[in-house]
Amino acid sequence: MAVHEHPHRTSAFHLPRSRRNGSASDGDVTAAATDSTAATTVARAYAFASLRLVTGFVFLWAFLDKTFGFGYATPSGKGWIDGGSPTKGFLSSVAAGPMESTFHDWAGAGWANWLFMLGLLGVGIALVAGVALRLAAVAGTAMMALMWLAEWPPAKHLSDGTLSMSSNPFADYHLVYAIVLIALAAAGAGATWGLGKLWATLPIVRDHTWLR
Repeated sequence: MAVHEHPHRTSAFHLPRSRRNGSASDGDVTAAATDSTAATTVARAYAFASLRLVTGFVFLWAFLDKTFGFGYATPSGKGWIDGGSPTKGFLSSVAAGPMESTFHDWAGAGWANWLFMLGLLGVGIALVAGVALRLAAVAGTAMMALMWLAEWPPAKHLSDGTLSMSSNPFADYHLVYAIVLIALAAAGAGATWGLGKLWATLPIVRDHTWLR
């Protein structure tokens, strides 16, 4: 049973206290706490904005490199505008997982190329601009989920029996990107260094919050 002691008005056990000094001390503590909270909020906003911009550049660069063949992941002269396929190389090389044959069928298909490239472009622009982050999170997470299935980290061996060299049976960079996209949308990370505030004032966005 808990015993609660109540203060008694007995001068013998209480030292006199200055109300003015106490009030000033409480005010200082409150002001310091407020300043600390404000600083933390600002730091968090800048951190999320930086994460948003860097992630957006990842998607935008993938689109640009696959389109024009800058010689990084896509060799020069093999870009989409040169007649290359953004999906054929990756999907045709899938060698593990329950959707292996399905991905082989999709490899190089026109609709697959367009959906993949529009997804990269749309998510990249949304993140860099700080708008439609919820849509970007849904589209980006769907893309990452499909790419996770294509690489199939749980497999220890490929379909030909060779080691898959998977470093983790579940968590890989596709999963990390998906979580980042969801976190950015949940945090409303488009307001800092972005057009998120302006985007939210548009009538269609005010009426349909899923567009934020």
